[in-house]
Amino acid sequence: MDVQTWTFLIVGGTFALYIGIAIWSRASTTGDFYIAGRGVHPLVNGMATGADWMSAASFISMAGLISFMGYDGAVYLMGWTGGYVLLALLLAPYLRKFGKFTVPDFVGDRYYSNGARIVAVVCAVFVSFTYVAGQMRGVGVVFSRFLEVDINVGVAIGMAIVFFYAVLGGMKGITYTQAAQYCVLIFAYLVPAIFISILLTDHLIPQIGFGGALGGAIGSQVADGSTIKLLDKLNQLNTELGFAEYTSGSKSTLDILCITGALMAGTAGLPHVIVRFYTVPRVRDARLSAGWALFFIALLYTTAPAVAAFARTNLIESVSEANYATVEGEKSIPQWFKTWEDTGLLAWVDKNGDGKVQYVAGKALAGKPSFTDQRGAHGERLVSNGNPDTKNELYVDRDIIVLANPEIADLPAWVIALVAAGGLAAALSTAAGLLLVVSTSISHDLLKRVFVPSISEKQELLAARVAAAFAVLIAGYFGINPPGFVAQVVAFAFGLAASSFFPAIILGVFAKKANREGVIAGMLVGITFTAAYIIYFKFLGGTSDQFWFGISPEGIGALGMVLNFVVALVVGRFTPPPPQDVQDMVEHIRIPAGASAPTATH
Repeated sequence: MDVQTWTFLIVGGTFALYIGIAIWSRASTTGDFYIAGRGVHPLVNGMATGADWMSAASFISMAGLISFMGYDGAVYLMGWTGGYVLLALLLAPYLRKFGKFTVPDFVGDRYYSNGARIVAVVCAVFVSFTYVAGQMRGVGVVFSRFLEVDINVGVAIGMAIVFFYAVLGGMKGITYTQAAQYCVLIFAYLVPAIFISILLTDHLIPQIGFGGALGGAIGSQVADGSTIKLLDKLNQLNTELGFAEYTSGSKSTLDILCITGALMAGTAGLPHVIVRFYTVPRVRDARLSAGWALFFIALLYTTAPAVAAFARTNLIESVSEANYATVEGEKSIPQWFKTWEDTGLLAWVDKNGDGKVQYVAGKALAGKPSFTDQRGAHGERLVSNGNPDTKNELYVDRDIIVLANPEIADLPAWVIALVAAGGLAAALSTAAGLLLVVSTSISHDLLKRVFVPSISEKQELLAARVAAAFAVLIAGYFGINPPGFVAQVVAFAFGLAASSFFPAIILGVFAKKANREGVIAGMLVGITFTAAYIIYFKFLGGTSDQFWFGISPEGIGALGMVLNFVVALVVGRFTPPPPQDVQDMVEHIRIPAGASAPTATH
């Protein structure tokens, strides 16, 4: 069977599984819809958390970024993994003990203010929609290539699936669906990685192959007949083409620290991850869930650098100096190259007219690297002529590396289709969690807790489903009009979360004198500064030589977070402290011994 047939079978089968789980676990109460009735086993919740946290950025885009950035791409590994550890150890048990449904619920009650609650809702919605833009772009990339349908149609299919199990099942349906999606995505990630590791290095375990010697024809290209390590070969290939060594970095130390800090704090402040720890019966189970999730996440994250290196090596070896036409006795462009060209995510411009692909350092596209002048209506890259200042003739969208990796390595069709199913599982699982955050923020935090306190549980559940439906439609718009690479867009969302939620949560748990005036001011200053910086440099034409202290937009959330802390503490010092009952509540949250399962008000 061909790739498309396998894709229809595997993707169709996984979609049927998700829908079946949603029907089986449909929500009948607000407790089911918001927190799965607090009846989820820690192991299942750990798998669901892993799928919720490992989005399209982790599955599709992270290895692509590392593949092109080399050493500099390690910031994404360090930031996202370190952030989860920070969340698991520093925040999750305390927030679970607090016992509310949502992060805005915590902020509103902890800071005894509906104003703080509303600011938190606005931040949650803003962060969630920024994040979901990356997920829906991932859905579009997968559908446009593997099902060979228009991106609009692909996004619509993804919207329909998410709508079904998010609106019908709420958190209960999403939790069990995400557990299944984790199994799909991790299997889809590891299988091709193991195959390629064996082909390139003769090692079964990709993590060992990553640091091992190359085998086969590639490994025998050393003058004395000895083998060469994968990373040494990759450094050699990169420098021969004019790129920096794969294992060397170009970013400043300050920028690396800021990006890592923004990703870490952003992870710990992401509302769709935090709410997962409300779904287990006890505080102890929240800690167990965090441990299981870290194990499940590590399986993919320790494999990603190997996948990146394998893909980069195979890409250069198969494409550089290859003849676009089939010429006997010469290296020819493989079929996968022409197939991906049709998506607009890979492009070749023959600048010197020799019919061969010249892949060297420099931008192949004309114009400056902004999202507006290089994308079509549906996110595809538009290439009509090359940048005359460079000899590079090849453009490769970083988001295709993981998806194209099995084709580049000439793996069986079923493996290629499996990767497509894994990419969809990663994107849809996180999209569902984000959309639920938007839904509960509107129905529970705004309607129930602020504007219509007398609303019945049945009416609140209906409002949550209506809000989820509108959120799906907005997410679909972002999927059709994506603002950037998946991992870049997600990095922006993490920066916004770091500059808004993280200080409010940290101060709320560990500083009992933190008050509403300070935290509201800090959240507003932090997210406004961060969003303005990102918008200016990514969408309004700002250039890298204008960066403050050399900090890129991906790392500016760290500075926004510092501003948030400073403003919150300074304003808090000159305004009244919180009431005594709030301070007592904070003391209670921090006491780990003898904690009983808290009850939520709704």
